[in-house]
Amino acid sequence: MSDLQERAQALDTADELAPLRELFTLDDTVYLDGNSLGALPRHVPARLQEVLTREWGELRIRSWDESGWWTAPERIGDRIAPVVGAAAGQIVVGDSTSVNVFKAVVAATRLAPEGRDEILVDAATFPTDGYIAESAARMTGHRIVQVSPADVPDALGPRTAAVLLNHVDYRSGRLHDLPGLTAAVHAAGGIAVWDLCHSAGALPVGLDAHGVDLAVGCTYKYLNGGPGSPAYLYVAARHQAAFDSPLPGWTSHADPFAMTPGYTPADGAVRGRVGTPDILSMLALEASLDVWDGVGVEAVRAKSLALTDFFLECVAAYVPEGRVTSVTPAAHAERGSQVALRCADAEPVMAALIARGVVGDLRRPDVLRFGFTPLYVGFADAERAARALADVLGGSAA
Repeated sequence: MSDLQERAQALDTADELAPLRELFTLDDTVYLDGNSLGALPRHVPARLQEVLTREWGELRIRSWDESGWWTAPERIGDRIAPVVGAAAGQIVVGDSTSVNVFKAVVAATRLAPEGRDEILVDAATFPTDGYIAESAARMTGHRIVQVSPADVPDALGPRTAAVLLNHVDYRSGRLHDLPGLTAAVHAAGGIAVWDLCHSAGALPVGLDAHGVDLAVGCTYKYLNGGPGSPAYLYVAARHQAAFDSPLPGWTSHADPFAMTPGYTPADGAVRGRVGTPDILSMLALEASLDVWDGVGVEAVRAKSLALTDFFLECVAAYVPEGRVTSVTPAAHAERGSQVALRCADAEPVMAALIARGVVGDLRRPDVLRFGFTPLYVGFADAERAARALADVLGGSAA
């Protein structure tokens, strides 16, 4: 056993979060793609079976009331709230991330002061965010200004209505300065909208503490909600009375079952609802969130940083010099919970890793991505992944 293997074993033994791994359905594969799709919590199939056989199969329509289906979007939102640093009553679950980005960006332009016609968008954003923002700009008479997050303070001005930013860059894993950038947006009189897809469940967000206006996020990555599980929308309490959704669906009506032709918005985060909740995936998500009971996001962050530090150390020790280059920042304050390595022939390299039982993913043309989900990834996983990468690239991990 090498020194690094021995260290990995010792680190796993001392890890207070290590027992949580048993809560998930995992095999001998080193699964480092939880930043794309989280692992399945063991108890979720039984919960879904209960929903299918009893709540749908026996109670049928009664379950909207008797099984709490109707209130699930707000109830589950309150389960997510502590993970992202929000008080109850500010998050509603439903629809996709893309739909929620649209709601948030358009609503932000309506919350902004009159006469502002610019929407600043992270130039390296996940493509859908950019597509949605472009469409929202056309519909609202605004213009898009693409800017890197680091350059946002210099790009802000009296024309800035809203700013849409990613908390963690999906390619590089770079963590952006949510507190500082939010403060800069507010100083310029704009509305800050944050995409939390690659940060929620991996590191502290602090939505309330840092005065974020609106935020969206998915639940199938670090929150382990399952493929296509519904996203969520955060509307800060101070904005809820004025929040004007561009998709005023019947379930966000103050009296949805009155079926009146005129729209009167409900109070609170319920205004973010649109149509009938997607109950099966929503209740799978609710069950998945049980793994967070008693888990502090600060402990998750500490392990995340330790894991990514250790993985980078193992890569440096095992992989031949010059074969990979980290594009993920070394500084903890600038790093999310993934490591992105630039590598020639990234696609066949990742295929070879997967064949060896190490599952990450890639972003074309040349980036290997390894996501570290602290609830179920251990230090031995990190060492084994680096050793497999060295094997693929012709290095020595003796």
